[in-house]
Parts: sequence; C-alpha cells; structure tokens
Amino acid sequence: MSLTADPRSAQIRRAAVLGSPIGHSRSPDLHLAAYRALGLEHWTYERIECTAETLPALVDGLDESYIGLSVTMPAKVAALRHATTVTDRARLVGSANTLVRTDSGRWHADCTDIDGVTGALAELDADDLAGESVVLIGAGGTARPALAALASAGAGAVTVVVRDASRADGLRRLAAELRIDLDTRAFESSADLTAVCARSSVVVSTVPAEAAGRLAASIAAAPRLLDAIYHPWPTPAAAAVADAGGRVIGGLVMLLNQAVTQVESFTGLSAPRAQMAAALAD
Repeated sequence: MSLTADPRSAQIRRAAVLGSPIGHSRSPDLHLAAYRALGLEHWTYERIECTAETLPALVDGLDESYIGLSVTMPAKVAALRHATTVTDRARLVGSANTLVRTDSGRWHADCTDIDGVTGALAELDADDLAGESVVLIGAGGTARPALAALASAGAGAVTVVVRDASRADGLRRLAAELRIDLDTRAFESSADLTAVCARSSVVVSTVPAEAAGRLAASIAAAPRLLDAIYHPWPTPAAAAVADAGGRVIGGLVMLLNQAVTQVESFTGLSAPRAQMAAALAD
C-alpha cells in the first residue's frame, strides 16, 4: 500500500503520530527503534499536535515524503472518515489509528489497535477465551477495538461497565455484528461487580486511571487485568489486582503490538519486535 518499494533507499521518508495532547506519546521510541534496527537511516518519526477538526487539513498538507501516520485520540474517527480506502476491521469498529499513503498518493486506513489488544491478551494467556465471560470497562475509543479482539479470542459473553448505560449503544451494535452476548451496567449500580470480576476470565479496562480506581476493590477479584493505561503506572486498578495475586498487563504491551503492525505497513518489512520492546524498557 505504501510508497516504499525500496525502503532502504536514500530517499527521505517521514512518519508521525497525530493526536492531542501528544507530548507523552511513546510511539516515536517504538518507530525510531524499528527504523534504525532495519537500517532505515533516512526515515524519521515525529509527534504532531492534531485534533479531529484539524486532521483533514493537516493530512492534506503533508508532502509526499510522509508515508505513514499513527493516529491517537481524539482523531481516530476523523482519520477513518478522511481515508480513501479502509480495511474491513477499521470500518467495523468505526475508527482508525493508522493511515498509510498509497501508490496513488491517497490514504488507506486500518485499526491496528485490535492487534494491540490481541497481543496483550496473548501475553496474559487469555488469547483463547472460548465460551468464557469477560468484563470490559468503558465505552470510549479503545473499547470498540477491545471488544473486537475479545470476540476474536472467542469470548462467550461480555459485561460492559460504563458511567452511563446509554453510552454503550455503539458497543451493543458492534456486539450484535460480532455475534457476542453483551450486558451493560453503570458504575453506580455495580454493587455485585466483585462477583462478576471473580467469574470473568479477564477484565479489560479502557478508562482513565482515576475512573477505574473507583472500582479497584471490585476489579481486584479478577484473575487477569489488561489495563490500557501506561502512564502513570501502576494504576490503582493494576496495583489492586497484582496485590490480590492476579496477573496484570499494561498499555505499553498494547502499544508495542499495535506499532508492530504499523511498522510493517509503513515499511513493507518485518518489524524488529525485540528492538522495539527494548526501546520501551529504556
């Protein structure tokens, strides 16, 4: 898809991560480590402040040296809408975190966030959830890719915990398409959440640390937690599960796995996972 038939040529290639705020993003660490390990000395990767409203003009204004864009909040839906072509999975979840310039100079959208969740579930030994019940906390931009990954892992039923049950309407529609049973409950009416978490195979939290922290005592009953947050770390929920003897994976593992697919889409080469993981450990 990308304009990288000869990625190791001396031609300057640029990539970037778009979002707001963007100063905390670890994506440059991952991508630059990958490019250097692959011998792509003329490749660069930067952070660009970008909102949903500014994305169309910003992307259209990039010269052809820009061959790939990572997109984070709040611009993922805008990225999907702005692309000329879209993968089936990005269309399914309704957002795109990846834009790749095509040979025609236009943009192709994908959602490698699904790969991020899938990879993190594998590290938790939760990639085979056949018939298992799981808990998904939140209904925002990360929740839809998470639900798609949980369905791909075979989850039998998902309980979604949200501040307002009406916010889960999009997840209900997606669950229907994925043919997965979905129940919703509000934060304020989650008195039995401890028992629900204890019965679940894994809890996936996609909300800010302070929001999940309100439920930490209940989440602590879960045998496994995937927390999408990576800064600050550990979150109250992650600490509660770890203290109770459960297994915890944080957002850096998700970030690594979604970036592996992005690097391969941008460069056409196999991503150097070990070097990318080492960059996050620095």
